[in-house]
Amino acid sequence: MQESELLQEGLALMGLGMGFVFVFLTILVISVTLMSKLIGRFQPAPVAAPNGRNSAKTSAPKGQDDEVMAVISAAVHRYRSSRRK
Repeated sequence: MQESELLQEGLALMGLGMGFVFVFLTILVISVTLMSKLIGRFQPAPVAAPNGRNSAKTSAPKGQDDEVMAVISAAVHRYRSSRRK
């Protein structure tokens, strides 16, 4: 085989491979989009949690937030002071 024939076959194989990947990815994007629309259509919307005792349990007390902020500030200050040396 001559070089021009090898180059032609290589380009044909490359085009075939890239075409296959393009078609596969296009089908994948279309199928994911359709599945997303189907799930959005048939899945009921999530119900918001009622504002009551449950939300009060999840929020941290003010004192604990202040303590966490102080610990984070001290850690940042110590890190910055050790990096300057």
